[in-house]
Amino acid sequence: MEKRGFDNAKYLEMQSAEILRRVEKFGDKLYLEFGGKLFDDYHASRVLPGFEPDSKIKMLSQLKDQAEILIVINANDIEKNKQRSDLGITYDLDVLRLIDIFLSKGFYVGSVVLTRFTYQTSAIAFQKRLEMRGIKVYRHYPIEGYPSEVEKIVSDEGYGKNEYVVTTRPLVVVTAPGPGSGKMATCLSQLYHDNKRGVKAGYAKYETFPVWNLPLNHPVNAAYEAATADLNDMNMIDPFHLEAYGQMAVNYNRDVEIFPVLSAMLSKVLGESPYKSPTDMGVNMAGYCIVDEDVVEKASKQEIIRRYYSALLDVRKGVIGKEVISKIEVLMQKMHITINDRAVVKYALDKEALTCSPCCALQLPNGEIVTGKTGNLMGSSAATLLNALKALANLDDEVLLIDSKVIEPIQKLKVNHMGSVNPRLHTDEILLSLAVSAVTDKTAKRALDQLSNLKGSEFHSSVILSHVDAMTLKKLGINVTSEPRRQTETVFNLK
Repeated sequence: MEKRGFDNAKYLEMQSAEILRRVEKFGDKLYLEFGGKLFDDYHASRVLPGFEPDSKIKMLSQLKDQAEILIVINANDIEKNKQRSDLGITYDLDVLRLIDIFLSKGFYVGSVVLTRFTYQTSAIAFQKRLEMRGIKVYRHYPIEGYPSEVEKIVSDEGYGKNEYVVTTRPLVVVTAPGPGSGKMATCLSQLYHDNKRGVKAGYAKYETFPVWNLPLNHPVNAAYEAATADLNDMNMIDPFHLEAYGQMAVNYNRDVEIFPVLSAMLSKVLGESPYKSPTDMGVNMAGYCIVDEDVVEKASKQEIIRRYYSALLDVRKGVIGKEVISKIEVLMQKMHITINDRAVVKYALDKEALTCSPCCALQLPNGEIVTGKTGNLMGSSAATLLNALKALANLDDEVLLIDSKVIEPIQKLKVNHMGSVNPRLHTDEILLSLAVSAVTDKTAKRALDQLSNLKGSEFHSSVILSHVDAMTLKKLGINVTSEPRRQTETVFNLK
């Protein structure tokens, strides 16, 4: 069972109380910019064991009656079909997903804002799609000189050109499918319009990382830097906070760099800036809820190694440059860790050297490591998954969970009718086969019943996993990495 290093219940209580204090501070309305992922913050749950991926939405649920949701999306991201790599869906589809989840949980979704709008064809089509579903859509436009020319930005020629988003509740949660969507600009634009209408409104940020009251080089903060290495984010001491309060606080370069401009904007809009530092703007009580420092540090170091492997894959795909890898390597040196600190890496590579075929290794939450190789019936990830379930169910390795007579017809279906060039079963197909076998086979059912106990396991493949294998393992709560090379080096790979 995974060791707990974070008190989630304490966090929910402290965070919601702090947000309510911010609402009361500003009077009529608070625009709360939500950084990171709102529903499925798996990064936080990995580096802070005990943090639940849906903690943010649980916390907001306590404020549901006072809150409305405003979702922001960059029109350029719609035009470019930008994707969320963790979910494999485009940003516009993620907006629809977010709306559905919010509504299913009883939240009021007020509107969607299209930022950087320049009449992109795809963005116009998306607006129509939303409006057909009864969702209000507003347009915000690029502002020449943003963010440096404050006088122009905070004027009728700047924020004044943006459509005013009508909101009805005191807490407006501003969220987005990903970074660079324009959440802060949307909040500031709203402050400008509210001020002209006599509405007393304020702004605050809710970002879990970096954790402001942990040391600059704490593994938790280093893991955040590794996660955002492709964005050129860098943790640093907040000089404004140090000057104002004589207190060390950690923030990241983008917020520190933009703060003088942001402070000037707030002063122009509100008459006086309510904040003396970028750290002041944040609402983040996570640092107060760590209950086991050792557990959190070890988990964070493992996350840095996982991010390193993720970067290797992205470089291989041409998504990012090699400089991202160099940044993470520097972080690993600072934290005194190497890939050898990820135990499953050595097991997978040693198994591959022994069998001369792609292999995988999985470390269970109890520390036990199992491996699997590529065979005639299934791929190495599927084989490893079955071996892990056997280990959890205390079954001998020789036990046959799925008869070949069940697998062979599926292989024929894939190749003869579905156009697949790979007859081996993927992890999702092997799980379906196991589920069918479990209907009549008690041993198969015994193994299937262990699926939930895989959560928190570590997994490494000696070759790049297929998309379906990677997503299936992640859905089971398994932390996945792989070597940045393909099983078959072809230009167009049909794994």
